[in-house]
Amino acid sequence: MAMFLTIRLRAAALLTGFALVLSGCFMSPGKFTSELTLTGPDSFTFSYEGEIFFLTLSKLAMIGAANEETFTPSECFDEESYESRACTKDELASQRAEWEAGAAERAAKAKKDAEMMKAMMGGIDPTDPKAAEEMVRLLERQKGWNRVVHKGDGLFEVSYSASGTLGHDFMFPTIEGFPATNPFVQMILRDGGQVRINAPAFVFQNGDNPMAGMMGGMGSLAGLAAMGAAEADEKGGQAQNIPSIPVLDGTFTIRTAPGMRILANNTDEGPQAAPGGGEILRWTISQRTATAPTALIAAAN
Repeated sequence: MAMFLTIRLRAAALLTGFALVLSGCFMSPGKFTSELTLTGPDSFTFSYEGEIFFLTLSKLAMIGAANEETFTPSECFDEESYESRACTKDELASQRAEWEAGAAERAAKAKKDAEMMKAMMGGIDPTDPKAAEEMVRLLERQKGWNRVVHKGDGLFEVSYSASGTLGHDFMFPTIEGFPATNPFVQMILRDGGQVRINAPAFVFQNGDNPMAGMMGGMGSLAGLAAMGAAEADEKGGQAQNIPSIPVLDGTFTIRTAPGMRILANNTDEGPQAAPGGGEILRWTISQRTATAPTALIAAAN
């Protein structure tokens, strides 16, 4: 059973890593504190303090390629009992022949995947040992990224802050050369002085739609972490071959200036009065969070 579970975990790692990378869901928050303040009818400030996990720079994204470099036999099963059994010499020879026949196709696919990941990383080659250093330099030269520290295996500690006018939409993070497909926080302006605020990445999973977690970036990673824990229980120790995955743990706060109206929100407690006027919305994000924060605010009359 343990061997079968390990194979399932490796397959899950491969599918999760590359599916999320190639679909653009390659960033996720870890431990963080984030705040968006509507300081007036036409201005805002935003901050994010905490962790960002880049899947493309982690060992998880490389598991599939590493496993394909060497032949690993598949399990064989008894046709009647479906119990795992030792493979015969002929079965092993057949598996190896099939694996060797697909070498050229695997190499071509690996090259294509590597090119796609590099393109999604703004030209940074994630297989380069200095890729994390390049990422730090890329972020630090952009306005707003006040501190960027690589903690290892694709996990970065950042301090970001920005301010602007409500004359345009806003999204975080925005990184030079990266596709805008993996937002943590979005602020979308509507006619009539209304502002829609969404935080699609600040959710562990969606109970109504199991696939929503994958598209949000955290669900599949969380599922893989759970499988890793299951393997650890099976072996009576720490799971092997599954890299560490950041824990989603943080708070997201929205503050409004006096005179603004909160038209809709999905907090547990609703708007709270703020000292000096205005209101506060606060979400506590954890592994139990099943709905992404959202609010609709009338910022101007």
